[in-house]
Parts: sequence; structure tokens; C-alpha cells
Amino acid sequence: MINLDLTADVVVVGGGPAGTWAALTAAEAGADVLLLDKGYCGTSGPTASGGTGVWYVQPDPEEREKAMASREKLGGFLQDRRWMARVLDQTYENMNRLEAEARYPFPIVDGVPHKRGVQGPEYMRRMRSWIKRAGVRVLDHSPVTELLVDGTGTVAGVRGHRRQHGTGYRVRAGAVVLATGGCAFLSKALGCDVATGDGALFAAEAGAEMSGMEFSTAYAIAPAFTSVTKTAYYGFATFFRGDGTWLEGAGSQGGRSVIAKELLRTGTVLCQIDRATPEQQRQMRLGQPNFFLTFDRLGINPFTEKFPVTLLLEGTVRGTGGIRIIADDCATTVPGLYAAGDAATRELVCGAFTGGGSHNSAWAMSSGTFAGRGAAAFATALGATANRRRLTGVGEAGIQRPFDRTDALDVIRREVHPYDKNYLRTASRLEPALAHLDAVWDGRRGGAVATGGDLPGVRQAAAMVAHARWMYTSALARTESRGMARREEFPRLDPNQYHRLTVGGLDRLWTRPETVTGRELAVAS
Repeated sequence: MINLDLTADVVVVGGGPAGTWAALTAAEAGADVLLLDKGYCGTSGPTASGGTGVWYVQPDPEEREKAMASREKLGGFLQDRRWMARVLDQTYENMNRLEAEARYPFPIVDGVPHKRGVQGPEYMRRMRSWIKRAGVRVLDHSPVTELLVDGTGTVAGVRGHRRQHGTGYRVRAGAVVLATGGCAFLSKALGCDVATGDGALFAAEAGAEMSGMEFSTAYAIAPAFTSVTKTAYYGFATFFRGDGTWLEGAGSQGGRSVIAKELLRTGTVLCQIDRATPEQQRQMRLGQPNFFLTFDRLGINPFTEKFPVTLLLEGTVRGTGGIRIIADDCATTVPGLYAAGDAATRELVCGAFTGGGSHNSAWAMSSGTFAGRGAAAFATALGATANRRRLTGVGEAGIQRPFDRTDALDVIRREVHPYDKNYLRTASRLEPALAHLDAVWDGRRGGAVATGGDLPGVRQAAAMVAHARWMYTSALARTESRGMARREEFPRLDPNQYHRLTVGGLDRLWTRPETVTGRELAVAS
């Protein structure tokens, strides 16, 4: 039941960095903007839960060239140099604006502000205040449940549910930006339980495509007794078996599969951050204080004592796959629909690999800016006709047809969380896992159409199953190892598979290679 009927020029779905930058930019372009967050904008999501690095590089040609080249091999040469340059430019501008206009208190290092990182809670608190000063309306605790389209298939609004009021709402809009984040499959990684891939499902139901979904094997190292996933610090660590002997080959970069296999074999891997100098230890505590909070409470010194670690699935939060974008303004293949941040593919900047933070943070603020500007322009072009269109909801699973949330959550735990299926990938494990996911998606064991307060949870479960099906379908199609898309039976990179993979569909899935052209091809060859 719709109890609240609203209009806006631009609707932004999601209140993290990408969403707030999209809302700010659209408002500054003159649009009437409404931001909808399933949590509380400014406090929910991975960024608001801790600190993060930012890919902030001074506009020096040599420094920029070095920054772009440094990650190309790691990313399987699937990046786009033009997009990388655009993101570096926009990130540089946005970080400077964050200091000048939002008064973000960057630390002073050697007499100048250090802008290569932010403290997430402070960053997002200031972004919320900034967008509200710009005139953006914010509805917190108001998850979107489906997109609305007009008679031509152009996205023209959203429908959702207000948790604190127990009522439904509808928004007519000139354009919609999806900044809903990636999908971490309710793995309990810090700040990621709101990242259930909702935006990708909404987009696909409207006819959008995904790209790079095979690049989704992101498992972050975390202490076994907490959900904090600040993987960068483990570059200074040594890993051990449960008996205290050195675990050869284990590491944060290039050795995480060794950790996964030992956890599968024995259930225990120990760690000690023993390769950080005293000065580096001091900087770590200043840079990521929440990383050390649980250690301090338990009386553990991670620099001198061993502690147990685990791997937490972060999927497309730290992966690079997401909604395919087809233009500089982050437009999707569906008119009126834009994607930003972790909801969108990050292949153009990161290629086949990203470790989170840094490049992802730069992409979030930059793509949010691009998408907000594009959505505002699209809405302006529609003019007064935007709110006179006849709207139809395109939501399917749990809305137009039954979907079983319990079965969905169970299949995610059984077929997506385990390391031996999603991380140590082989066709012999992927194919049966995908078959189980397909069975739940097809609803062969029942389910129901959800209403009211039950609907957001059902839709989140459907989004996770859809996400996993796209991931595994793409993973099976890429019969090589490139970036984070590793196949145990195909351990090498195949020059004949130098392409991106587009995947789409809901009931029947398909894949299509997308040619990588221009300078990227010259670099890769």
C-alpha cells in the first residue's frame, strides 16, 4: 500500500560516498534531489564503518602515469586509461572540495594536508551535512524495492518501504542513480550487511546488463574474533599454522589461497603483524584506530603476539564487477538509469582486481559525480513531462512471483560463502553450485509474494541469489586466470581471452565478450 507519493527530478538510491556525491552534484546542477537509504545516510555501509585510502595523485604527468601503470598488470590489463585519467582528475577535485567546502580535517604531514585517505565516520558525517545544505531531501530507513518505468521502458521512479513508519512509498522521477553498493552476501564483514546487491537486481529487472561479475572472489582477512577487514595491514604480517610453524606462501597479496586451503584443512591460521617498524605501527594506529579496538580490549598486541584469522567474503564490494555503464556520465543500457560506486563495474579503472579502498574510494566519489551530473541533465531534458508519465513496476522475484527467502539465504551460505566453491574455483564445484542457485531462483520449492515490511528482506535475498548466478555464470565462461578471477584448472592467463565479459538475464542467463580496444590493447600485448 502506497502511503507516501513523492516527486523528484533525480532519485539517488544509496547513501554512501557514491550516493552522496551523486546527490550533491545533481543538486548543484539545479535538480530537485531525493536520496533514499536503507539505513541512515552517513552511518551505514563499509566506508562509514572505518578509514579508507583514496587514489589521490597530484596532477603531475609522471606521477599520474606511474599511478596508472602500477596496477595494470595486476588488473589483467582490462583497465581503460582514459577512464583512469578522468577518475584521477575528478578525485583530485573532489578531495580538494572536501577540505575547502566540507571542512574535512585532513591530517598535516610535512606541513601539507595528507589527502590520500579519510576517516570514514567523519567523511560520511560531513557528506550528509553537505548534501542537506545543498537542498537534498533524505529519507532514511527507506529501502527501495523496485524501479518504475514508463511505456517506453525508460526508468521513471522507484517504489519502496519506510521501515520506521511501516508504510510504502512511491517516487516519480526524471532519472534514477543506483548507488546501492556491491554484494557481500551477509558475510558479517564490517559495514557490509547493507551491501546485498539490490541495485544490480533492480537494474537487471529494467533490462540493464552486468560486466566483470567473475571478478568477485574477494575474501578479506580478518581476526577470527571480529569483523574488521582492513586488509592492507596484513601486508606487514607473517602467517602460521595452528601449531605455530610458518605457513609458507601465505600472504595478503598473492598468498591468500594458501590461507584459504589451510583454513579448509585444519580450521586454524595464525597471524602476527611483525614486519612493521615502530613508526609504521604508530601510523597504523593513527590511520585505522578501529582495527586495534578489539585487540586492545582482549589484551592482544598484534605486533608481538600471534592471533587467529579468518577470511570474510566481500564479493563485489572489493571485487570489480557490477552494472555495465556505457557512457561518460555512467549511464546504463536503460534510459534514465545511472550507476555509481560499487553498484557499477569498476573494470574501467581497476580491471580484473582491486583490494578495496584507494581505487574503489576514488571511483565512488568520481562515478557518483559523473552519474549525478548525467542524471540531472537527463531529467532537465524531460522537463514537465517527467511527472505525467504512466508508471509500471518491474520488480519480479517476491513481487510479481513467489520467492522463498529462507531457501535463498540457505543456498547463499552453502554455495557462495565457502572458500572451496567461490574462491578456489573449478568447474566441478561451480556447476553444481550454480544448479542449486538456479533451483532456488526458479522457485521449485515454493515461496510467497511478499508485502509490507517483509518485502525488503525478500528482495535482498533475491538480489543475492541473482548476484551469485551472474558471478558463477561469468566465472564458468572465463576459462583462464586473470586478476582475481582464478580457475584452478586454468591457472594461466590466456591471451585469446583478453576481453571483458558482459552477463545478463534473470531466468535465462547469457554472457557476451566485450572487446578491449585502444591503448589498453597495446599495453597488454
